[in-house]
Amino acid sequence: MQEFSNIAENYQLINSSLPSNVQLVTVSKTHPVESIKKVYDLGQRVFGENRVQELIEKHPKLPSDIQWHLIGHLQTNKLKYIAPFIDTIQSVDSEKILLEIDRQAKNNERNIKVLLQVKIAEEDTKYGLEINETKELYLEYLNGKFPNVSIVGLMGMATFTDNKQQVTKEFNVLKQLFGQLSQKQKLETLSLGMSGDYEIAIECGANSVRIGSAIFGARDSQ
Repeated sequence: MQEFSNIAENYQLINSSLPSNVQLVTVSKTHPVESIKKVYDLGQRVFGENRVQELIEKHPKLPSDIQWHLIGHLQTNKLKYIAPFIDTIQSVDSEKILLEIDRQAKNNERNIKVLLQVKIAEEDTKYGLEINETKELYLEYLNGKFPNVSIVGLMGMATFTDNKQQVTKEFNVLKQLFGQLSQKQKLETLSLGMSGDYEIAIECGANSVRIGSAIFGARDSQ
């Protein structure tokens, strides 16, 4: 009971501190259905998961009005499992995956929202499109490719560091690209920032943040 109480307090504290124009994506990866339901009961409807397998196990056990976001690296062969219900895929890091999302969306008679994940961190372990690749993909989309997909924004992850200046610099790279692409057709979502750096992200113009451990506590390592 104490654990659930902490989750509720954490969620309410963070949610009340966010500007009204900033969407909170509550990252529930590795956390049980009971914890997710606790936050849902407080009014949260947008949840993010990293792994397809975990998402398809949780989805049927939770209310149907949850807007699920996939925020982890996605393999094309797993898309078919989430295409019927996923709200947004934030981790589109290749043309190959975008083509498969378009195909699966058509198979399910849906239009699936996506964010293009851009590599802004200096860490080699981070996934993402290069800036020029992002521009090319967005232009192809505007020219009618991927008709069953809606590219609604960009997502990025900064280097894992305590150096605020570096994080700010990386976030601003994506903010600048967001502005450039929006001149062609306005994008809605700039998804930047996680539990450790979401306040910096908001300062840099993010209107969507992905927060997990600051709400649920440290996650189980998997």
